[in-house]
Amino acid sequence: MNDHNNELTYSIGELAREFDITPRSIRFYEEQGLLSPRRTGQNRIYCNKDRVRLKLILRGKRLGFSLAEVKTLFEMYDSNPNSAVQLEAMLEMTAQKRAVLNQQLEDIQMLMTELDDVESRCREELAELQKGK
Repeated sequence: MNDHNNELTYSIGELAREFDITPRSIRFYEEQGLLSPRRTGQNRIYCNKDRVRLKLILRGKRLGFSLAEVKTLFEMYDSNPNSAVQLEAMLEMTAQKRAVLNQQLEDIQMLMTELDDVESRCREELAELQKGK
């Protein structure tokens, strides 16, 4: 962490360590247009905006958002910071994600019930076989 013109800056290694990801991942997010560090020669210099964005990218990934969805939110924010449009888009994306997760949860519950049925049938047949010995 450096103090460049009163602005905190970070190296790729510092961000990688802080967020427990590889420098390669950070470079990938840059290639996707999600981060835009300054360059000094071969070195990338990340500002606090990049650090916050990296944190948001990783949170979005954890919540199941695609990088394209994250990028859309960043673009909305850049064109109109703190806008209702951005918040409404986020609410819509959150609702869609919740619907997908609820469907997955239902599917898992159904599979668990089927597994319970298979397990109990197997146990019954096994008990019958052991009685017959």
